[in-house]
Amino acid sequence: MAGAGAETKLARRVREAAEEAVRRRGAVSALDVLTGLGWVTDKAVQDWRQGRVDALDRLIQAPPEKRAAALEALRGWAERGGLAAEPVDYAAATRDRRPLRFTAEGSAEAELAHRTHWVSPQATAAQRRREETRRAKAPDLVVTEAQAARECAECGQSSTGLHLEEGSAAYCLDCADLGHLVFLPAGDAALTRRAKKASRLSAVVRRWVASRRKYRRTGLLVEEGALEEAEARCLADEDARARRRERDAVRRAAQDVVFQGRFAEEIRSAFPGCPAERAERIAAHTALRGSGRVGRSAAGRDLDPGAVRRAVVASVRHEDTPYDDLLMSGVPRDEARARIAADIDRVLARWS
Repeated sequence: MAGAGAETKLARRVREAAEEAVRRRGAVSALDVLTGLGWVTDKAVQDWRQGRVDALDRLIQAPPEKRAAALEALRGWAERGGLAAEPVDYAAATRDRRPLRFTAEGSAEAELAHRTHWVSPQATAAQRRREETRRAKAPDLVVTEAQAARECAECGQSSTGLHLEEGSAAYCLDCADLGHLVFLPAGDAALTRRAKKASRLSAVVRRWVASRRKYRRTGLLVEEGALEEAEARCLADEDARARRRERDAVRRAAQDVVFQGRFAEEIRSAFPGCPAERAERIAAHTALRGSGRVGRSAAGRDLDPGAVRRAVVASVRHEDTPYDDLLMSGVPRDEARARIAADIDRVLARWS
């Protein structure tokens, strides 16, 4: 029997997620821990940030008592480590920048527990500056390429094209006060970065990709004058940028091999029973450049424990369970996942 002071499995997982966040940026938030535990997906967080759900806890895949225990474990770990508590306001990526709610009940105590960021006393000056900038920066406005004609909630006109979504309502660009902006397709990082910096108002453009069940960023809306200024600056240093791109391509090819090796090491560390060949295969699959898989996400590139776990779970789901057969036989996705959940747990337990 474990001693009274023994660390629980949940507390250990919370600590590991918190330590990883602090290592990367000198601070940790409840959102870092919830995503690190794999209880909330990146898409769910994006939907919440863009105001499509009224409270994040509706999308968290863990019961309230378990979430409360995780946040209490985070608070205890942070206080024992001397981290400073700094409450942070979260604003929605909507026209009114309305405050975001973490909980449906909306109690002050629960909201504060979710909004508190814990800053390490060992955080560097650069990490502190980046954290302050991140907190002060307003979220990007996001507009969506409509798959079919949608009616504007303000003017009542139906049209295809770009719409700003707020909750269940959609607004045409003119009613959203974005009609004067011009579209800059994705693809040229330097041009996009410079145009966005020069534009007083901008919005990210995205499109739903049904085959991958996720949104893909397709470009940016910016002011026409800002785009012209950015194009002029990019033309002025095109030769230097071309040479830099060639060097970067060679370096990235080498980095991918190194990164896949590090990802495989993280898999073996978290799941020591996983065969080495299997860990390498999972790492190569999830970290493939341009794949859009979890290994290429920001969390995956940082070797976040939650991202590593999701990559392993995805591999087990498709290779070690009848999940794909269930989908092909017409079983709904959620039901199929429920049926094979115990199979996944057995494989992970054997590898842990």
